[in-house]
Amino acid sequence: MQTRYADYFPHYIKSGIDAGLLDKRLVQFDLTKLAGAFAADRDFKFGYLGLQTLYDRYFLHIDERRIELPQIFFMRVAMGLAINEIDREDRAIEFYSVLSNFDFMSSTPTLFNSGTVHSQLSSCYLSTVSDDLDGIYQAIKENALLQKYAGGIGNDWTPVRALGARIKGTNGKSQGVIPFLKVANDTAVAVNQGGKRKGAVCAYLETWHLDIEEFLDLRKNTGDDRRRTHDMNTAHWIPDLFMQRVSENAEWTLFSPSDVPDLHDKFGKAFATSYCEYERRADLGEIKQFKRVSALQLWRKMLSMLFETGHPWITFKDACNIRSPQQHVGVVHSSNLCTEITLNTSATEIAVCNLGSVNLMAHLTEETCTERGRSNGKLALDQAKLKATIMTAMRMLDNVIDINFYAVGSASNSNFRHRPVGLGIMGFQDCLHALRIPYASIEAVEFADRTMETVCYHAYSASSRLSEERGSYSSFKGSLWDQGILPLDTLNLLSEARGGQVDVDRGSTLDWDVLRTRIQQYGMRNSNCVAIAPTATIANIVGVSASIEPDYQNLYVKSKLSGEFTVVNEALVSELKALDLWDEVMVADIKYYDGSLAKIDRIPAGLKALYATAFEVDPAWLVEAAARRQKWIDQAQSLNLYFAVPSGKKLHDIYMLAWQRGLKTTYYLRSLGATSTEKSTGSGGELNAVAAFLPSIDQPKQCLIDDPGCEACQ
Repeated sequence: MQTRYADYFPHYIKSGIDAGLLDKRLVQFDLTKLAGAFAADRDFKFGYLGLQTLYDRYFLHIDERRIELPQIFFMRVAMGLAINEIDREDRAIEFYSVLSNFDFMSSTPTLFNSGTVHSQLSSCYLSTVSDDLDGIYQAIKENALLQKYAGGIGNDWTPVRALGARIKGTNGKSQGVIPFLKVANDTAVAVNQGGKRKGAVCAYLETWHLDIEEFLDLRKNTGDDRRRTHDMNTAHWIPDLFMQRVSENAEWTLFSPSDVPDLHDKFGKAFATSYCEYERRADLGEIKQFKRVSALQLWRKMLSMLFETGHPWITFKDACNIRSPQQHVGVVHSSNLCTEITLNTSATEIAVCNLGSVNLMAHLTEETCTERGRSNGKLALDQAKLKATIMTAMRMLDNVIDINFYAVGSASNSNFRHRPVGLGIMGFQDCLHALRIPYASIEAVEFADRTMETVCYHAYSASSRLSEERGSYSSFKGSLWDQGILPLDTLNLLSEARGGQVDVDRGSTLDWDVLRTRIQQYGMRNSNCVAIAPTATIANIVGVSASIEPDYQNLYVKSKLSGEFTVVNEALVSELKALDLWDEVMVADIKYYDGSLAKIDRIPAGLKALYATAFEVDPAWLVEAAARRQKWIDQAQSLNLYFAVPSGKKLHDIYMLAWQRGLKTTYYLRSLGATSTEKSTGSGGELNAVAAFLPSIDQPKQCLIDDPGCEACQ
């Protein structure tokens, strides 16, 4: 294969260009030099699911005949990302190396389209909808254009006036935001993404909006179907004042945005001051259209609908804005489809984010004993390798901005002005297994803290070095970066705004003062650098656990667009084999207990704790680990929460904890289905028969609930 790769490569480039698939500029590379960089043995890094996913979804084809092989696929992506580099062959080889070694993986849109004639490489788009018909339908049109090329959308609908609000032009009354959300929902279904899947949209609404109660019902299967959005995701954009009112069991006032126009753009203390003034004016009769509700009762309904329908998700406006490096030039009005992007939007700016993730598992190495220069048998993060990978990854992500195709002008303007990227991580659970740390432990929380500190330190450092080489992003002046305020420092800003309600460990291990000085001297190439996306699909390619997720089960069937795949925890199998416990009876037991070890007596208690599945880990541990990560991250993280036996009190406690710990966003609430089928085993306990015998519990999907093949984020 080493010889065949080199021989086939120039023919592939020619046939791809002739078929109208590849960018004609690829032929200008020194193909002989690139062919010499192929490492055919890296094909053996793949598992079956990873290869099948690439074959079905990613490899370019002519009339269904695939023209790519794994290493050629990675080289094509690398060439596309290096196409504007001065030393493009060397850079392409550098990019190829981190991709093919599974050190870093670009997001799905980048893998799909890099090096092709249509370079739509970005993952996420965020926009604000204006309160007029032109603005509303312009936003829906922009959604359609962005969805056409496989972008996930987050829309901020808060400015649109509420049901019953006066329309000056006609002296009539508004139908509110809900009918327009229905139109946006149907547009997402109508405009499928490149013929591959339906559009992916999330609507955000602030908690003081007068239509919020009807917004809660959008995903219900009962009621007037004209006021339901069965295909659209929804999310709350919650100000701190509301959470404080919930804590105090106080009243909350709902307004139409047309009566309180400045609330949309205010956050923190300024928001609280304006909001209380509007409440006073409402009491005096100066504002006619408003509604008083119990904050606690509204909160309970929000959590009830989240449990019942999976929506709307819980995200926090003030944490996103007070900690935003870009607060000097705008406001964060929403997150994206997967709740990890927190960028400014306005009537003139559609925020764009370009994603990719570091594979933490590829950066574990055996520690060296300093006295003898030999391995001491313990694993730790390879700091030098991680730094090198992130330097390369940030360059790749920055290149995406210049190469990317923009379907909408306001997206292009925004991306070139601020140049945000989102470097994330995956394989967190795999690292815990390798280090023998249970997810539900303070050691896991501390590992989350240390790893994210290292990743963020090198990401910000890499962006500053790119700035030294290429120049700072144009809106750098006046940013928190420019002021010497780094993400860790913004925890104090949030705590001050809340009156001290951010209980997070502030400890650090790296020299942030040196980095702070460097950034103030050389600037930053990117307004935002880090965001942890779900990584559902690219984690399948690499063969590691998705994002920051605990393992769903130790044995289950994963349904993808490529088919159904039996997934088994290989680390667990290795340990059971070493203990001479891996036999047909053990396979049957693990099947019977739905991939859980808790009730299998033969398994030692230590292994049960180490390989506890997502629903066996108290969600408080996920929040604590996320809080430690969030203190370093300039954007947010896609955080699913798992509840084996949900209760109103448990939901309240966990989401209140997430707010108190300063989290910016949360994602899906996962709970176990109540149904179960008859337990059985195959005649020989064979693994490939597991699909027929697993209980009919809904497997949590990492992105779209309705689409197991979602590649909107990663």
